Amino acid sequence: MRLVSQISALASRCSFRFHLALWLSACLMALPIGATAQSQDGAKYQAYQFGQSGTALGGGPRLGAFLQKIEPAQIFPGADRIGPAEGKPTVARAYAKDTLLGYVYLTTDIVNTRGYSSKPIDTLIGLSLDGEIVGAKLVEHHEPIVLIGIPEAKVEAFIQGYVGKNYIKEPPRPGAPPPVDIISGATVTLMVIGDSITRSLMAVARDYGIGRSGAAQAAPVEQRAIDMDKADTESWDALLASGAVSQLHVSIADVNQAFEKTGRADAIAKPESGEPDETFIDLYAALVSVPSIGRSLLGDVEYRYLTERLAPGQSAILVAGDGRYSFKGSGYVRGGVFDRIEVVQEEHSFHFTDLDHQRLADLMAAGAPRLREIALFTVPSDAVFDPISPWRLQLTVQRVLNVKEKAFTTLNLNYTLPDSYTKVSAAPASSQADAAGTAQQAALEQAQAELEAAPALWKQMWAAKTVQIVIISIALLTLIAVFFFQDLLTKHEVFYKRFRTVFLLFTLFWIGWYAQAQLSVVNVLTFTTALRTDFSWEYFLMDPIVFILWIATAMSLIFWNRGAFCGWLCPFGALQELTNNLAKRLRVPQIKVSHGVNTRLAGLKYIIFLILFGISLYELGLAEKFAEIEPFKTAIILKFIRDWPFVIFAVVLLLAGLFIERFYCRYLCPMGAALAIPAKLRIFDWLRRYKTCGNPCQLCAVECPVQAINPEGDINPNECIQCLNCQMLYHHEKRCPHLIQKNAKLRRHKAPPPDAGLPGETIVSRKPTVRPRATTESQAVSSNP
Repeated sequence: MRLVSQISALASRCSFRFHLALWLSACLMALPIGATAQSQDGAKYQAYQFGQSGTALGGGPRLGAFLQKIEPAQIFPGADRIGPAEGKPTVARAYAKDTLLGYVYLTTDIVNTRGYSSKPIDTLIGLSLDGEIVGAKLVEHHEPIVLIGIPEAKVEAFIQGYVGKNYIKEPPRPGAPPPVDIISGATVTLMVIGDSITRSLMAVARDYGIGRSGAAQAAPVEQRAIDMDKADTESWDALLASGAVSQLHVSIADVNQAFEKTGRADAIAKPESGEPDETFIDLYAALVSVPSIGRSLLGDVEYRYLTERLAPGQSAILVAGDGRYSFKGSGYVRGGVFDRIEVVQEEHSFHFTDLDHQRLADLMAAGAPRLREIALFTVPSDAVFDPISPWRLQLTVQRVLNVKEKAFTTLNLNYTLPDSYTKVSAAPASSQADAAGTAQQAALEQAQAELEAAPALWKQMWAAKTVQIVIISIALLTLIAVFFFQDLLTKHEVFYKRFRTVFLLFTLFWIGWYAQAQLSVVNVLTFTTALRTDFSWEYFLMDPIVFILWIATAMSLIFWNRGAFCGWLCPFGALQELTNNLAKRLRVPQIKVSHGVNTRLAGLKYIIFLILFGISLYELGLAEKFAEIEPFKTAIILKFIRDWPFVIFAVVLLLAGLFIERFYCRYLCPMGAALAIPAKLRIFDWLRRYKTCGNPCQLCAVECPVQAINPEGDINPNECIQCLNCQMLYHHEKRCPHLIQKNAKLRRHKAPPPDAGLPGETIVSRKPTVRPRATTESQAVSSNP
């Protein structure tokens, strides 16, 4: 309190600008520190303080509030009742009569992950006793991108993609893509949902022993090992018949049907060409580290070389293929990883790399066909692989949809080493069940440790968008150079206009439609709400491009007010200016609004922003819905693929902009108003003016595209978009009246040349006359009288 009183006393003796700047700085510095301290004091399982629509508030778990509004079968099929919330982490037991089926929990009671709105995304999960996700349901969220625009059914479909997954038997790999394709425009939200499902499931499974009891009660299984004494060779047909070589035959009809099962309309619309029964791929796999199989397929010499390379206990797998689809692909040439095939065994999986690979010309088994691709792979030394247990070779099939996007589906080749190549080991069979339970527990703990050791989700997103971060950084550095060297650039009118057009095209197509980094007033409202509640930078770091643009925009307010964003970095603003430029070329008449009317209409955007800000103080979700006054989501994020009322609204605004340049920016944009309010705090004034600007010259005021120049000649920083049109006129010697008058005076008062005489005096050439030297003959003639 003493510090606050000192700050207030100091601010009261200073100007208004300094007072406001000091207050804002104190808020920005104090609140994050307090939030950080609060997060450090949190317990292992942190419950949230948020809740609307009747959900529970306070420090305790919120699972019970949601269970009251849902039928048991909706979240756990087959259950007729769900018990009360209990334990830590908090779960509720699902029963069928008196039989325990599994557990139900709320992700946000378990893990501290939130969406881009900085509010929790509540998802109910039904988990069976063996670790399978049997139900998943989104019950509450406050994500602005999903509130209006993206149908919630698509988000539900994404969540349903996790149903049927068993992360106890097949633990997820850190950084692995989600099992369902990400919806364009909601990447951050869906990545957060997927991450919260995965992490919460592992935590519940670890603390409640899910999946372990089944392994411990399993019947003893006979322990077997590879029979290294069996070394006879067999024909190709015999290997196929015994299962020593496993085959997967996929026809054109099979692969088209596999993509149909994905439900992706864009992938289904591009079926594989050819006859339905034509071979798409014939895929073969065999465990060639087994002596009999290896000698049959590789031959004695190659098998001997293989055994010399293998470490004790290491296995080798032969993969061969024929048909139009390559199991190798070309990705391994660039990245060294064979990403189209993956070996999966229970909860473990691995890819082969180019270091594990050896190309073979043909197979040595009698009767073996000639195949297009034959590869010998050694199992990586750090991979967990049991040659006795069943495993599968998972083939990823890709289908190109467009230049940027592909669709994927997977096909499985199952492999089990026949008993004829193994023998009973000396290990007691009764220990098999305990060993399996111990191994499964160890695998679960290892997967949990990997997830906990993995970088935070926002760090993974930054790493995945390294190229985009470099591109936006270069663009921002270029824009800074434009502002710092604006006097030099604006002297070259043609070059500058073309440069600005190219930059606006980059803003629209790359920042807007590709990176989907359109800043919005929703971001402002979310930020101010977070300052009042539990501010944390992690929430805003989820989208690196948006975060970088926010930081750049905030810093630019000190130098160039709102013009850096509104005039250069706003995709919708760029769309308006580009379409207006096209309209001018097509001779569409432009409406010139009088200065008085323009000034009054410009005040509308401030009223809109203050209304939205007031609503956000009451309920942020409601304010986000009213923020649809912005057409950004429709025109930029969703690319006009939306319900017709939103599309019509955006198109009407663009049509108005054909007649009045940047109509929406000037009169309706709450985002522009939010950035214009602190414009008075700017330290520098980069735009140069003459004393005659405004009195009598009105050229810049008349030609300003957004009428940001008052008739008196001063520039209104709240409305200026830093297009630098006035600076081009400032340096234009043929259009600027001040420069024209100045140059005329210089010509009139220019000093006369050195040979100029008095006024009215006729000057004969003052060049010296050179008299020709007389010759002897001329002298003789002249001397003769």
